[in-house]
Amino acid sequence: MWLLRLLGILTLIAVGGGFVAYLLTRNPKYLHFSWCVFRYAVVVALLVFALLILERVAVIPF
Repeated sequence: MWLLRLLGILTLIAVGGGFVAYLLTRNPKYLHFSWCVFRYAVVVALLVFALLILERVAVIPF
């Protein structure tokens, strides 16, 4: 669980850093980087939540 929290914090730092870099340079590649990292983080989070729900549903009846 600590690994997921660490990945979440690193994701927030990456997205925030990309956004700040965009604000400082006005280079759209930094905004695109932040958006891509955010999208992949949401997909990974949904997969982890789905696995947790599946584990709870599959393990309790046994």
